[in-house]
Amino acid sequence: MKLYNFWRSGTSHRTRIALNLKGLSAEYLAVHLGKEAHLTDTFKAINPQQLVPALVLDEAESGMAGGHTLIQSPAIIEWLEERFPTPALLPADPIERATVRAMAAVVGCDVHPINNRRILEYLRKQFGADEAAINAWCGTWISAGFDALEALITSQSSASSYCFGNTPTLADVYLIPQVESARRFKVDLSRWPRISAIDARCAMLPAFADAAPGKQPDAG
Repeated sequence: MKLYNFWRSGTSHRTRIALNLKGLSAEYLAVHLGKEAHLTDTFKAINPQQLVPALVLDEAESGMAGGHTLIQSPAIIEWLEERFPTPALLPADPIERATVRAMAAVVGCDVHPINNRRILEYLRKQFGADEAAINAWCGTWISAGFDALEALITSQSSASSYCFGNTPTLADVYLIPQVESARRFKVDLSRWPRISAIDARCAMLPAFADAAPGKQPDAG
């Protein structure tokens, strides 16, 4: 497999975590968003949406001549869960699965999409937003999402080590890159003790530590 991604991209980050938790490796292919490498015709041929990540499967894995390319991190991670079900990122019980998916969706649907690079670039270029305004914008939506997540996590069990239960799930895969983003935009994490504790616990796991932005070959 080949993973087109960018070191600081939250969607790339979550995909790397999922691959690591599944014990899978993929060739790292950097797409430098800062240099607008994603806007080239070369990358457009790989992903018509011109976003990262994109996971390229070979013929053997995809069962298709010439292989197949998966786009959109939720679809990629769901494919990984279906294709490599152990260790599971979703509980077996349908209601519990829906709960974990909802936690992930707080980040994936309601926080990240309005804080990603192309939105922030539009705010800068079309509305003249400076970095203080950008930080305030991002902090508003991160805080709203984290308030909800903290409540959801707390409602499950005070003894849980992660977002749901005592092993990492899809919810943690989505949460940790958003925590990284929160630090980047100078959000004070102290108001969310459960999220902060989960972040610290995940940082001790190689699957999360090795996926961290600063550990990637194109970092900096």
